Amino acid sequence: MATVRDIERRIRSVKNIAQVTRALEAVSASKVRKAQNAVQNTRPYATEAWRVLADLTKQAGAGPNLHSLLTNRPTHAIDLIVITSDRGLCGAFNYNVIRHALEFIKQQTVPVNVISVGRKGRELLYRAGQHIVAEFSGLPASPSLLDVSPIGRTAVDDFLSTRTDAVYVAYTDFVNTLIQKAHVRPLLPLSLGVSEETIAAKAVGSLEPTRSAPYVYLYEPNINAILDNLVPRFTELQVYQAILESLASEHSARMVAMRNATDNAKALVDSLTLVRNKARQTAITGELLDIAGGAEALKQAR
Repeated sequence: MATVRDIERRIRSVKNIAQVTRALEAVSASKVRKAQNAVQNTRPYATEAWRVLADLTKQAGAGPNLHSLLTNRPTHAIDLIVITSDRGLCGAFNYNVIRHALEFIKQQTVPVNVISVGRKGRELLYRAGQHIVAEFSGLPASPSLLDVSPIGRTAVDDFLSTRTDAVYVAYTDFVNTLIQKAHVRPLLPLSLGVSEETIAAKAVGSLEPTRSAPYVYLYEPNINAILDNLVPRFTELQVYQAILESLASEHSARMVAMRNATDNAKALVDSLTLVRNKARQTAITGELLDIAGGAEALKQAR
């Protein structure tokens, strides 16, 4: 049985851990607010960019092959962008993304090349024996589109060079502080033949469409010139939006995980305190019995 000193040492250790988890919870709480604001600020822009792009393909004179990134072709290879975190201590956040990614890879009949975003995803996918062709990590806490654009350009270059015929992205959609949904969705080729009601869901996941009446757009100089600039940028924008969603989900998951860890540490301290008190009472009772036994032995000796 552990001694009182051993139990007190363990109580101090648990209290120190509780202080660390409480500090991490506070840091994540401040970061999650910034990440939520970033997600909410970019969702309307991403949705409207998708609507403009969809409107372009419906213009008079728009042919079936307006742009290479809009053209479907037989699939011989797939790129999968997997977005995870660089650090742990965020509950099942990384595991859920990797699980969906591995399930997606298992369902494919063609080779899947993985573009990993985040050190945790790279490590887990490498251990799972997946083919990782590119790895991005160390993104800033509040990344800009310029920081993320190399990821999108890598996927676009692979698609345009026919090294891959389809691109998917595995990430976590931010719903609220307690709910984050990991899933895999297509990125390239862009599928714009959708109804107005599903445009927002295609672009940013959970955002509901808000436009009640159609807009009329005038394009200069021509549709093809605009698409040559707009389609690659919109692909990078989708990757950027997915990373912002994942960052907000990561900070929320870490905040909840650290809060649970702090609560568990408090419960463990209470339990260990009770065990320590019982051990102390047992030791005191034993000492009293020894004293009483010694006094009785002296009395009989006299």
